[in-house]
Amino acid sequence: MKKLFGIAAVIFGIVALLSWGTSEPPVMHTIEGTWELQHFYFYENNEVSDTVELAEGYRQVKMYYNGNIMWSRTNVDSVGRFGYGTFRITEDELIENIEYGDINMMRALDTLTQFSFELQLTSDTYSQVTIDAEGNREFSENYKRID
Repeated sequence: MKKLFGIAAVIFGIVALLSWGTSEPPVMHTIEGTWELQHFYFYENNEVSDTVELAEGYRQVKMYYNGNIMWSRTNVDSVGRFGYGTFRITEDELIENIEYGDINMMRALDTLTQFSFELQLTSDTYSQVTIDAEGNREFSENYKRID
């Protein structure tokens, strides 16, 4: 009987150690999907100082899939814009490399092709925050997942 209790205690100890050592890692959200711009924030002293809603007729959508990004923007007062390229994220950074786009985007790409942002990502929203040379937040685009 002592032997049976000893074996049961050892088995219980092994099971307890295995379950303790194989806990699930925290779930990381993904940016993969389709996102629609909701509004902009402006910052002062790294705090939101103003929220700017979208003008009527303005729409911007971004799609992130398999390391590729495609975005388009329309506005009733001007010609639409678009761009295509690659992206990667870290825990708190979004890096977009735009390779191709409309004529205005291609002109802008003559000087800058890589865009880096502070990334604030949840399962249903994300913000890409522009940081100035001193490391201060300046401006953000705030998106909602639509797919």
